[in-house]
Amino acid sequence: MTAYFLTLLRLFYEFAKVGLFAIGGGLATLPFLYDMADTIGWFTAADVSNMIAVSESTPGALGINMATYAGYITAGVPGGIVATLGLISPSILVILIIARMLGKFKDSPLVQKGLYGLRPASVALVAAAGVSVAEVTLVSLPSIEAGAWSSAVIWPAVILGVVIFIAQRKFPKIHPVAFIVFAGVVGAVFRFPA
Repeated sequence: MTAYFLTLLRLFYEFAKVGLFAIGGGLATLPFLYDMADTIGWFTAADVSNMIAVSESTPGALGINMATYAGYITAGVPGGIVATLGLISPSILVILIIARMLGKFKDSPLVQKGLYGLRPASVALVAAAGVSVAEVTLVSLPSIEAGAWSSAVIWPAVILGVVIFIAQRKFPKIHPVAFIVFAGVVGAVFRFPA
């Protein structure tokens, strides 16, 4: 019981760090999740890919869905609740503090420059997350590690990604859920490697 309680505390702590520093939305949490996969071992990089798929396919904010999923696979339902609370707690505290102070400092050039400086950091975190997702989804890391370069690219996933990208650009009125369902069906039928 003590080990389980410590796991819950660690989940809260780790996701509170993510919530405090992942500026830029749900995809900005991905570098932190990959770091957790490497350093703590609660889940693997492949699990993070599954988290993305589940989180993108379910209603709600991506970061919160991913925290709930990660907490659940780590420590069950209590883990999902604790990880979610850990993720949102810093945001709530920061928003309350800023709401009290922003009225006084909103026109300050220093505050404006600070907020402007957060934009490139957000772009970098989201770009790093995109590269990480592409690496896990489109490239077979075990094949690369084994030196089998000819089978390193997961061509069905690349082709599906290109087809969906083109279809989404050509038919912008089709709801994104239709593309998600289509990709899920194609992946299930052809059983793309994980």
